[in-house]
Amino acid sequence: MAQKMNTRKPDYSPYVKKFWKYFLMTFGGVLLFFLFASWGLFGSMPSFSELENPESNLATEIISSDGVVIGKFFNENRTPVKYEDLPPHLVKALVATEDERFYEHSGIDGRRTLSASLSLGSRGGASTITQQLAKLLFHGEGSRFLPFRIIQKAKEWIIAIRLERQYTKNEIIAMYFNKVDFINTAVGIRSAAKVYFAKEPKNLTVDESAMLVGMLKNPSLFNPLKREEKVRDRRNVVLKQMEKNHFLTTAQKESFQAKPIKLTFTPEKYNEGTATYFREYLRDYMKSWVKENKKEDGSDYNIYSDGLKIYTTIDSRMQLYAEESVKEHLANLQQEFWSEMKKNKTAPFVNIKQPDIDRIMERSMRNTERWRILSESGKDEEEIKKSFYIKTKMTVFSWKGDKDTLMTPYDSIRYYKHFLQPGMMAMEPQTGDVKVWVGGIDYRYFQYDHVGLGARQVGSTFKPFVYATAIEQLGMSPCDTIIDGPFMIRKGRHNVTEDWEPRNSDHKYRGMVTLKKALALSINTVSAKLIDKTGPDAVIDLVKKLGVNSDIPSQPSIALGAVDMTVKDLVAAFSSFANQGIYLKPQVITKIEDKNGNVIYEPKMESRDVLSKDIAYAVIKLMEGVTESGSGGRLRSQGGGWKYNRVTGYPYVFTNPIAGKTGTTQNQSDGWFVGMVPNLAAGVWVGNEDRSAHFRTLASGQGATMALPIWALFMKKCYNDTSLNVSKESFEKPKDLTIKVDCYTPPSRRANDSISKDSTAVKQEDINNTDEFGL
Repeated sequence: MAQKMNTRKPDYSPYVKKFWKYFLMTFGGVLLFFLFASWGLFGSMPSFSELENPESNLATEIISSDGVVIGKFFNENRTPVKYEDLPPHLVKALVATEDERFYEHSGIDGRRTLSASLSLGSRGGASTITQQLAKLLFHGEGSRFLPFRIIQKAKEWIIAIRLERQYTKNEIIAMYFNKVDFINTAVGIRSAAKVYFAKEPKNLTVDESAMLVGMLKNPSLFNPLKREEKVRDRRNVVLKQMEKNHFLTTAQKESFQAKPIKLTFTPEKYNEGTATYFREYLRDYMKSWVKENKKEDGSDYNIYSDGLKIYTTIDSRMQLYAEESVKEHLANLQQEFWSEMKKNKTAPFVNIKQPDIDRIMERSMRNTERWRILSESGKDEEEIKKSFYIKTKMTVFSWKGDKDTLMTPYDSIRYYKHFLQPGMMAMEPQTGDVKVWVGGIDYRYFQYDHVGLGARQVGSTFKPFVYATAIEQLGMSPCDTIIDGPFMIRKGRHNVTEDWEPRNSDHKYRGMVTLKKALALSINTVSAKLIDKTGPDAVIDLVKKLGVNSDIPSQPSIALGAVDMTVKDLVAAFSSFANQGIYLKPQVITKIEDKNGNVIYEPKMESRDVLSKDIAYAVIKLMEGVTESGSGGRLRSQGGGWKYNRVTGYPYVFTNPIAGKTGTTQNQSDGWFVGMVPNLAAGVWVGNEDRSAHFRTLASGQGATMALPIWALFMKKCYNDTSLNVSKESFEKPKDLTIKVDCYTPPSRRANDSISKDSTAVKQEDINNTDEFGL
């Protein structure tokens, strides 16, 4: 009998039940996993408010009066930009390269995620732009440990979905571009555009945009400063992706791919760029400001991360012209100094003995960072000193560019003491707005600010204050005469400890002279006679009212400039004469805004009436004589004079009214010039770091040679830029002027007057012999 066939079907139900059991368990586990992650059980998750206002470490911008960003304070150099300010091709380059389906998904691209999972990442990652933003905003790059990576990936997905719900696609694009790091101090697209191409993002070309997007894959690997060929290849991949996505035609792609990488690298570092000394002055100013100005909640502002906008009075054009003028003149003047020092065995020091040199050098060594670091590490003084005599590789400053060399730290200190340093400030007399601030020649190497910090002896630039006091106290005028002859102030008078007999530098006496001629020729005996009549205290009182903070001894010798002042104080004091006797405290800030554009600070102008309009105008007329026929006469020179003048651009041939005063201190340690036109006052100091280092000859070391040419070069540039509207007009004459300022000279006495039209006219010989010694 045939065996009966078994027709019963296999029972798969246990397997099906197990499948659904495990499926539901897995699904439930995954669901719980994501739920727990969203609740923050695997680590903190951003709140809704955090997603509304994601933390962004924003740089504070320093903005010039003409709207140029001249610097930043930052931990990360990030300045936000709106989507509307991004060029369309930049957005297209990003989408085509990083997330082709960006406008189709809701934060997670399921198709790319599945593809990446099946290929184990060999076909590229699956992170969308939104996921990348989530990573950048809230949890960084993550851990390499697989369980942690899974947890962080889950958090990334959750955050991405929340971002998509909370923001538009355009807002996500803008947030992403504002957050990404392009290295080399460039965080965010605006900084990147400025650092690599010196332009705003909206002005980026297609190939420039493609280069920046290409860097995002790995900024260190695709660093355009180090790997130009790799960067070019990566840029071309981005351009190919743009063609693939129909954002470029084939012809356009090939045209852009053929272009070389052209950078305009402008790093935004604190010690580079323009107005570096001013920015450091402003940093110190802001440190005090944040202590006195709090946020609404009582917390402190952070100038490195709160994204403030500091609107300053500095004019970026004038600042550039000033820095260029300093470089043009001092680069040449420094060569003259090197030439003088060749035969000086104690260079750069002059007329001092070795023990004094040793004291100067040891003091300088103790002030170095090397000494501080070695001292804190426990080294004794002998060990530290020895380290200064060991040759080491270093990069040093030179006017021909940074120079790599082998030198001992001791020799490098002495080398740097050879360099002439400048201090220059310009301000508007009628507003107090500081327009120019040049505190040195290169902040990377010389970090002492010679505008706000460096008080130096002012020499004969102090004399206008003596003359102003005499006009006010004694009722004198520029046309009044006084005898230039031997003069002595006896011991005991005006606190003089021994008989004081000032002499003119050329050992000449000119007899009867007007005050205008006396100031033009900077005659020492006349200044001494005037302060003897007014008393030193009256002069000091005037100077203090004009904003000078220095300690000034109550001695007649101050009439010749034995007074230390900063460039900032001196220029502000002189500006008061151009402002009809009203002193205005120099202003460097017009307003400060928070990151949302709200004005949080506007300074109040500090002013006071110091002199009458008549007296101020009389002093202006006195100082006009200096530039017409005195030590400042080379401003109007048709040529000739010292040979160096031709190198720096003489003749200047200014024809407009200029009030000014030169100054030179003992041994040519300091050279000064302050010059004013009706709407701009500028002062320049030039000298070495140590007063013992200086020119040996008066021809090279006087203020008319060291400082005046910088002022002249600067003013030439300002006049050439008509957008600045720097005045060439006469100073405003007060109505019903009671002080005689126009001194008539008969025609028969004008034989030698080729410049001036009044009795201050002098021979060129007198100009050449003028000396601005303080003592």
